[in-house]
Amino acid sequence: MGPVKAVVNKIIPFSSVDGPGNRTAVFLQGCNIDCKYCHNPETRGMCKNCGLCVEKCPKGALSLEQGRVCFDSGKCVQCDTCIHICPHDSSPRTEELTPEEVSARVRKQIPYIRGISVSGGECMLQPEFLTALFSLVRAEGLTTLIDSNGTIPFWEYPELMEVTDGVMLDIKAFDCREHRHVTGAGNETVLANALWLAEHKKLYEVRAVIVPGLYDTENSIRQIGAYLAPCLAVSPFRVKLIAYRPMGVRREYADQKVPDQEYLNHLAEILRSYGFSEILII
Repeated sequence: MGPVKAVVNKIIPFSSVDGPGNRTAVFLQGCNIDCKYCHNPETRGMCKNCGLCVEKCPKGALSLEQGRVCFDSGKCVQCDTCIHICPHDSSPRTEELTPEEVSARVRKQIPYIRGISVSGGECMLQPEFLTALFSLVRAEGLTTLIDSNGTIPFWEYPELMEVTDGVMLDIKAFDCREHRHVTGAGNETVLANALWLAEHKKLYEVRAVIVPGLYDTENSIRQIGAYLAPCLAVSPFRVKLIAYRPMGVRREYADQKVPDQEYLNHLAEILRSYGFSEILII
């Protein structure tokens, strides 16, 4: 059995929006749901090596060698033509890396970062990789956060939870039928994860993308508030309300309604009525 590896879409050396403080953000490739408003759909699927992007790349940064698409970063100008035309919601610019290789790249940012946050796609599809990576960076004095859609039960991975400082958990919609409409999957595990993480003091943040018209956003926020308010007594956590924006989404979903600031403030007031004090609107 070879070393644990993960397909990495990108590594952002410095991020101030992926958890507390300045952090390195690692995005793994592959997702198990299909959000209609996905803002980085190129992280959903694995490259099929179809070669369509090779012939369309305006700078010749891509080639097809022995049936595999190869990427030359020196020629790439980040025009994103390859990900816009990919029919598989993927990217040819990914890398297959070991935890040690990712940790080495993270180490370059010390002492200018507080920790790392791993996202996707859905990073919990690769829990063994996460466990190994988090163990390495924790040894460097860094904190570790998981950004997850919550569809994979955290309680099944106790070793990973031991080296995880917190989880940023998406609740796409509280109602299961609406969640299935938005993502193609139910949310029973998502809601169970929220309670379990709060009980074990691992819930750092709950997030909801606000897309009026796609689902009943106000009712969902009310239900989230009522459901999670008792957890505040166990361990405080913040709620992030994220306004849908059409940038980066697939063309067929780019005409959803963008919520205005007044409506987002209204949702924040609903959460405050349930006792939430740390609410971030972005």
